[in-house]
Amino acid sequence: MTGVQADADATIAEMQRELDDLRRQVAAWRDAYDAGKCRDLNFTNSAKEVAPVYTALDLEGSAGTALEVPGVFPYTRGIHPTGYRGRLWTMRQFAGFGSAKETNERYKFLLEHGTTGLSVAFDFPTLMGYDSDHVRSEGEVGKCGVAISSLADMEALFEGIPLGDVSTSMTINGPAIILWCFYIAAAEKQGVPAEKLRGTVQNDILKEYMAQHAWCFPIEPALRLIVDMFEWGSTHTPQWNTISISGYHIREAGATAAQELAFTLADGFTYVERGIARGLAVDEFAPRLSYFWDVHNDFFEEIAKLRAARRIWARHMKDRYHAKDPRSWVMRFHSQTAGVTLTAQQPMNNVVRVAYQALAAVLGGTQSLHTNSMDETLALPTEQAVQVALRTQQVLAYETGIPNVSDPLGGSYYVEKLTDDLEREAEALFVEIDAAGGVVKALESGWLQRRITESAARQQWEIEQHRRVIVGVNEFESDDSLTIPLLKIDEDAARDQAVRLKQLRESRDNAACTARLDRLREAAKGSENLVPFILDCARAYCTLYEIRAALEDVFGAYREPVFF
Repeated sequence: MTGVQADADATIAEMQRELDDLRRQVAAWRDAYDAGKCRDLNFTNSAKEVAPVYTALDLEGSAGTALEVPGVFPYTRGIHPTGYRGRLWTMRQFAGFGSAKETNERYKFLLEHGTTGLSVAFDFPTLMGYDSDHVRSEGEVGKCGVAISSLADMEALFEGIPLGDVSTSMTINGPAIILWCFYIAAAEKQGVPAEKLRGTVQNDILKEYMAQHAWCFPIEPALRLIVDMFEWGSTHTPQWNTISISGYHIREAGATAAQELAFTLADGFTYVERGIARGLAVDEFAPRLSYFWDVHNDFFEEIAKLRAARRIWARHMKDRYHAKDPRSWVMRFHSQTAGVTLTAQQPMNNVVRVAYQALAAVLGGTQSLHTNSMDETLALPTEQAVQVALRTQQVLAYETGIPNVSDPLGGSYYVEKLTDDLEREAEALFVEIDAAGGVVKALESGWLQRRITESAARQQWEIEQHRRVIVGVNEFESDDSLTIPLLKIDEDAARDQAVRLKQLRESRDNAACTARLDRLREAAKGSENLVPFILDCARAYCTLYEIRAALEDVFGAYREPVFF
């Protein structure tokens, strides 16, 4: 035996003695713990059992992140070597209401107060691909977001905001390709070429069928449009994220942390597979895929979820899809505090909830963050509420010291164990999804929807049975009726939009619109990339619904199956 081998054996023996000693200590501690009286706090927010203490014994057989540093595969500890010392996360406040002009004023307010990226909230008619004067838009125009029916509205939305200098996120899915083309055309009007644009379009249709239900077309043609955007964007908008694969809405619908993790990543893998099936090299489009996570109430579970997400994505992209470019392995993501946790009762409590959720997002290594306003469960946020939400991020960034250290909870026995457990649970769910036929088949059969519904029902039952405490709702209630100012949206936006659309249809070249819509229909019948055709329609001031209807003539409309 060499001296080196003898030293190694001695070290291993010493470590084993230390672990055996720790086992004796834990056993003695457990006797003392069991003899005491303890509150029933045995579960995370996702109903996962939690031990009262964690030690090195919980990480036996796992290296944890002891041998990892930030910026190195598999990126558990973060995707950048410099962490937030190199660059803070983007402070991106989700905003949109009424008309494009009103929302433009809000964007300028946010930019003046330190927002570093814009995030567009569209009203429900826009989300569904309807013009503001369509019969199905009545009563909804501008109420829960900004009304955008044409390139003219997109131009007004960003009037005075140089699109070459700002990063913009757009939360739009079913008609995402149309709104993206409106944005590109609006930038052209400002003299900004497509290759200079930075931002993200959500464009995640699979989670719409699963959770949020804002769709236009059936699954297969919807996936075709998404891959068209991958293909066209990889060449023409190299700084633009052509999809933000979203766990947020899956979680808001009632999924657990592990389900959000697994179902969202499974969606992401499906998009990768569709891109490869189109003939795209994975490294051609994967570097511009991004993610969007919900940050819920259970502080440590959410941090562990974000760490596990990076690790799973990196490993699958490298080993399963054979990506060679490290940028394809890196999961870049936006986070938003959990809207579903906000309460109408005692709304000031929401400021505290949001602050803790924002802290978890930053400790989990997010690249971009939206903090919800205290009043969002009651109405669209007021300027004052938005400012408080933004200041929450700024206090985190500049007063707490949190950004000074990358992954400061790395090495925590509890966080490392949670990270490992969530990864294992996600991998087990991948197997179940595959057994259900993959994401598309699991959606068509209702398997994914049922799993989320079951989780949501369990959580609601726990609240009603007081097994889950919601401060101010089922415990610590108050008879005081605290009122806060609310933003009210009147019908002016609908009237103004109707006038604007009438003027648009009278002033544009309608023959050119008809010709370009006809060309789009013909292209949709074949296999050509549809982005150039939709972009031409946008430039001619065809409206949102006109473009949607042209595609629907070929693709049909999606009707959700009824599951029993």
